[in-house]
Amino acid sequence: MTQLYAQPYDISATGFYFNTLEEYEQKAAKNRNDFGGIVEEYELQFIDGEDIDCKLFTALSVNQATFGKYLEACDEWSEDEKRKVIIAVGESGYSFDFDKNSPDDFEVDIYEVDSLKELAEQFVDEGLYGEIPKAIANYLDYDAIARDLGYDYSEITIAGTRLVYRCS
Repeated sequence: MTQLYAQPYDISATGFYFNTLEEYEQKAAKNRNDFGGIVEEYELQFIDGEDIDCKLFTALSVNQATFGKYLEACDEWSEDEKRKVIIAVGESGYSFDFDKNSPDDFEVDIYEVDSLKELAEQFVDEGLYGEIPKAIANYLDYDAIARDLGYDYSEITIAGTRLVYRCS
């Protein structure tokens, strides 16, 4: 379960931990500063949960207006959908609006490989460069192919998994 912390901008108030939108609303309604005033603005911080959800939190710049939908996304989205959004928004500069977008709106090719060289080897094995006789395949310069792939593909680690991606 994802746990967040609501840190008040008001330095005379104390923040609180929460796991759901309902819990946030209950605690925020009761939260007062040292002078008895209602605390209205909070900086939200990721405290505990899955590594991929932490990365998603950062990529989406979660705030008071979006954290409820973020919590829903943590529960409902698949790991692949989360990866797409992390890469498209957090790495490639796309914007994301929970009301207008879904993870499927982004064209992101993701390969679970450790390096561009491994992706080059995979592409050759899959025949992306055409039929290459086995006798010649041993002499291919996979490092050179990997350098060429580096113009379109990038490497990232998400939740401990090495990935190579292309976002178009």
